[in-house]
Amino acid sequence: MFAHLLEIMPKGLLIPVGKQKIGQVQFFGGPYATIKLVGDTFDESAQAAQDYTVQEGKTFIDPFDNPNVQAGQGTVAVEILEQAAQTGIHFDQILVPVGGGGLIAGVSTYSKDQTPEIAIIGVEASGARSMKAAFDTGRPIKLKQIDKFADGIAVQQVGASTFEVARKYVDQLISVDEGWISETVIDLYYKQGIVAEPAGAAAIAALEVIKEDIKGKTICCILSGGNNDINRMPEMEERSLIYAGLKHYFVVNFPQRPDALREFVNDILGPYDDITRFEYIKRSNKGTGPVLIGITLGEKEDFSRFIRRLEAFSRLMKCKQRRIICLEFQFF
Repeated sequence: MFAHLLEIMPKGLLIPVGKQKIGQVQFFGGPYATIKLVGDTFDESAQAAQDYTVQEGKTFIDPFDNPNVQAGQGTVAVEILEQAAQTGIHFDQILVPVGGGGLIAGVSTYSKDQTPEIAIIGVEASGARSMKAAFDTGRPIKLKQIDKFADGIAVQQVGASTFEVARKYVDQLISVDEGWISETVIDLYYKQGIVAEPAGAAAIAALEVIKEDIKGKTICCILSGGNNDINRMPEMEERSLIYAGLKHYFVVNFPQRPDALREFVNDILGPYDDITRFEYIKRSNKGTGPVLIGITLGEKEDFSRFIRRLEAFSRLMKCKQRRIICLEFQFF
């Protein structure tokens, strides 16, 4: 006997990482799985799935707010502690990525039962701290807006049961910027040959955040999730460069005449700087027009000097708008 699976996923994840996940569901589910794309976030698609099961009299399997699901995810801790015992390793901390809370609920329950001295550290993406919000208010609340970049842990509201378990067993919650998660994904791929999705790399990225607190300690990081696409690397590189303070976007009132760009390159850019984007936002018949310029600096410390040169260039060209606006936009 076979059960037919209906997988409801957010439309907003379709490009590009969603294609990877859709392909995996189709590959493993075959004729027994049907996929529907609904909503732009996990929470919207989850609500659509619940509505569907009520209308059709089907069974809804909650991806995290279910004790059996949490128990299944908790088997990760079983394997970790069994292998640690076999090799004589004692972990001081286990770092666990947190979205809806299913994984950390299962891991913390088993770990605290077997080795209560191990500290359980939950790691959230900075743009989707739904568990932190629940801790602060004493109950799960729905965040109005989240950053969907680390989609595997980008959840607007944690589960009721996962919150209760986490509040009981989790020792600390920390957050990691999506830009640093991007850098970690890139490092894992190029230096270790590991394909990790942003949510999966969150615990590894958190090591940098707590590096002073873990000196001399033995740490276990749960790297969960490899639903990533190599075509997503440019997006991650963009985020990592912005996070590192190396990439910046400006709107400059730029002279609309020959040689203006050459003068800009010669007079403004440092020897290791580069222009990554140059686009007139709106052309006009006037002598100047607003231009979106993307710059990658050779060193983060060069930023203030670059700004001074840019302001001098603006005055030299007698731009009508002398105020330079650093947009810090991310063009994905």
